[in-house]
Amino acid sequence: MYRITKSAFWLWFTALTVIFASCSQPQPDSSRIAEAPGQSAAEVASPDPIAESAESTAPTDEAGVAEMAAEPQPNDSAAPANTPDGNDPDADDPFGVMVDPLEADPETGEAGQIVRTPDVHFVPTPQEVVDRMIELAQVTKDDVVYDLGCGDGRIVVTAAKKHGCKAIGFDIDPKRVKESRENVSKNDVADLVTIQNADIFELDLTPASVVTLYLLPQLNVRLIPQLKELKPGSRIVSHDFDMRGVEADKVENLTSSDGISHTIYFWTTPLKIDQAKVDELNELFSE
Repeated sequence: MYRITKSAFWLWFTALTVIFASCSQPQPDSSRIAEAPGQSAAEVASPDPIAESAESTAPTDEAGVAEMAAEPQPNDSAAPANTPDGNDPDADDPFGVMVDPLEADPETGEAGQIVRTPDVHFVPTPQEVVDRMIELAQVTKDDVVYDLGCGDGRIVVTAAKKHGCKAIGFDIDPKRVKESRENVSKNDVADLVTIQNADIFELDLTPASVVTLYLLPQLNVRLIPQLKELKPGSRIVSHDFDMRGVEADKVENLTSSDGISHTIYFWTTPLKIDQAKVDELNELFSE
């Protein structure tokens, strides 16, 4: 029998302890760890302090997720208030964003659409001014009245109801076209009045014998090439704004029932045009 010295016994005991401790160390779960190319199992198994930090700060409740989603993201912005996506559908948009889709135009069969941005904000002409404009133009049942920028259609409706004449209203804003058509229907003059969604600067005005306007002076000047093609004896009436470079046959002032002063300009064709003045104004307005 071999005799074991005290020192040999402790060496043997220490070795067994180390081996036992090594065998009892938990090993990585191979079913949950996949080694990346060039990466050892030990590297994969080692904890990632950055990932652990991210996990500890990530929102886990619904309120936190909602708050995170509400934060602005790169390349993500809200629609401006004056665009179709951001526009209030009940707002009266002065720049003609399509708010109400139109039914097909009975004349063309085409659905209403914005041809381009309207040039002016719609402001209705007081009814007493409308009546005087029609009187001044001496409208009869044999006339064809064109209202350029017809708004709610009150001028063409009034002309048709009072004198039984044909009348056409033109507006670039589909919302106004829809409103005008409703006015025509309400006043039962659909057999006499037509409303068209169109750009007035692209119209042939020669079928008209009376043209009514409520536009800005520079727009009246821009219409001169079309207006001067009207048949001799045609009448043009404008509410509040003149046609610079063209001599008016008559100018009247009128105070409406709300106490506001209005001016009505009246011309007949052929127009008395100062072409040099018109050219100067066109150049000025185009700048």
